[in-house]
Amino acid sequence: MQNTSQSQLEMARNASDISGLNNLREAMASGNGEVLQEAAQQFEAIFVQMMLKSMRKAQDALADEDSPFNSEQVKFYRDMHDQQLAVDLSSNGGLGLADLIVKQLGQQDPDYRPASTLRSDGNLSSINRERAEAVSRAQATMLDSASAGSQSAYKAAMFSDQQDFVETLYPYAEKAAEALGTDARAIIAQAAVETGWGQYVIHDKHGNSTHNLFGIKANNQWQGEQAVVDTLEFSNGVPERRKAAFRQYDSLESGLADYVDFIRTQPRYQQAVAKGADASQYFNELQQAGYATDPQYASKVMAVYRSDAVQGYQP
Repeated sequence: MQNTSQSQLEMARNASDISGLNNLREAMASGNGEVLQEAAQQFEAIFVQMMLKSMRKAQDALADEDSPFNSEQVKFYRDMHDQQLAVDLSSNGGLGLADLIVKQLGQQDPDYRPASTLRSDGNLSSINRERAEAVSRAQATMLDSASAGSQSAYKAAMFSDQQDFVETLYPYAEKAAEALGTDARAIIAQAAVETGWGQYVIHDKHGNSTHNLFGIKANNQWQGEQAVVDTLEFSNGVPERRKAAFRQYDSLESGLADYVDFIRTQPRYQQAVAKGADASQYFNELQQAGYATDPQYASKVMAVYRSDAVQGYQP
């Protein structure tokens, strides 16, 4: 039985034998403990073959195209030779890659220890995770110390559905739109994108809504109530979760009134105000001026603006 298994392993080392994988399976079924070593050597052979192939390609780039030693037939037999050479090299020690694979997968060597137990800095994922957690803690500390009276907040639904969102918001949006010279439905669409149709409105720790539907942050000039909550910001097109302080209002009416004041008094948004009659240009100008970090912000708002839920509403 042992001789049969050994013969099967030897047959598996023939690079031209397409039944090599089946020979490995039969040897494994017979309980031969050398199958793992053979499989590891086959893997190393593939690696060596890839290196040889890369070397040959580099050589072909410099070869004389008219040379009789550069024909397709010569290359065919040369590749067959390289395949068998890779198998022979790996079965006779090779690069040592096969031995490492056997140690890692076989787990039979008592002296073998994985790198993670020897070097904690070898685990890059843990480094990145710890760094992200450290940044998050630092941001929270800075916000807590710099924002006097800020609240620990969370996001929750303020409206039952899209229809309730549009119907409730429309009278206030109409007044805000008149002040900005734009469409009330555009104001509603922007609020829908900022809050997920009112399902993710910021609430303070007492469960009171901040009525902040436009993601306006509490800067140094803001003297009112504020709430700190997790938010998604884009840096070089990559979304990152951060903590930020947002303004808090006592009603939807005051929230939209502050939105109007915020847009009209900021010099960088004057181009948007000037083009308020065209909703698409209005939001493009807001995005260009840095209202949001999402590179797709304007297109997302316009998609909601054109939706049936917004355009189909009749006051």
